[in-house]
Amino acid sequence: MTVSAPVAERPVKKVKRQQRFDEGTGRLAAVLLSPTLIVLALVVLFPIISALRESLYQSGQHLDANGFVVQGSQWVGLKNYADIFRGDTGHRFWNAFYNTTFFTVVCVVLETVLGVAMALIMHKAFKGRGIVRASILVPWAIPTVISALLWKWVFQADGIANALLGTQVLWSTEGWQSKLSVVIADTWKTAPFIGLLVLAGLQTIPAEVYEAAKVDGANAWQTFVRITLPLVKPALLVAVLFRILDTLRIFDLPFVLVGAHKDSVETLSMLAYDQAFNVRYGPAAAYATVLFVYVAVVAYMFVKILGADVIGEARAKKPGGGRRKKNGGAGTAAASSAVTLSAASGSGRAV
Repeated sequence: MTVSAPVAERPVKKVKRQQRFDEGTGRLAAVLLSPTLIVLALVVLFPIISALRESLYQSGQHLDANGFVVQGSQWVGLKNYADIFRGDTGHRFWNAFYNTTFFTVVCVVLETVLGVAMALIMHKAFKGRGIVRASILVPWAIPTVISALLWKWVFQADGIANALLGTQVLWSTEGWQSKLSVVIADTWKTAPFIGLLVLAGLQTIPAEVYEAAKVDGANAWQTFVRITLPLVKPALLVAVLFRILDTLRIFDLPFVLVGAHKDSVETLSMLAYDQAFNVRYGPAAAYATVLFVYVAVVAYMFVKILGADVIGEARAKKPGGGRRKKNGGAGTAAASSAVTLSAASGSGRAV
């Protein structure tokens, strides 16, 4: 009978779990972003909630059920919102709503056209380009109130505008002239902003694309429509979106240039300010809330309909978008635009 020797147990190796390269980054990102989120909650979220709450109250003196005068805020529910659309208040609101929309549409269209033209001029290589760029951007650097005061001197009765026109136009009174003065002043100040953003988009377009278009026999208009506009569209849409949101909240320019209580130029922001100035904080908050909803709806429709990639969503959704080469996206778009232009010109030559 043989007895086998006991076999020594082999030590079990503990398998070390491999850590992913991104493990713990979510928690770290939350910790690092928490101060910013707290500040945003204090300066953005808290005022919005406070305005919504204030719009449900009316402050001042009121009569209670027994006929006694009561001082303080009184809960009125949606009465402030209902009063916006009724009687003389409703007429004033719709007038301000029309003025706000009118300034937004007209000013943004003019600023877009002039801004793209400025960007094309600043993008050209010529002697003295730096001076031209600096002079074009000067209006944008001037504060809005200072700009309004400058244009107020231009449009006064004995100002430069009437001297050049050879007539006496009362620009600060009711009528089309007051609207025109606001449009001119706002376009002069903010068209360089669109031009600056479009210029940044133009500088990302490879020069080879324009050379290929020139070889294919494309003229200047075909090159602009089929190459420049498609490739500069992301920057242009973001610039237009910013200008739309800014013009919808226009207040200081018409307030300083023309004045308050002018039906021709009164906007929703001026209307809310007038209510707050007269210690009617509830209706003022209601006007501000309506304006906030109006701006949010316009921004949402603009992004969804025109596809403005404000936060890089389109790039993030593409597979491997974070690991693409620096000029990969621009090169692909440029190549597709060059192919489209080549087919449209009918030259049949390979580039």
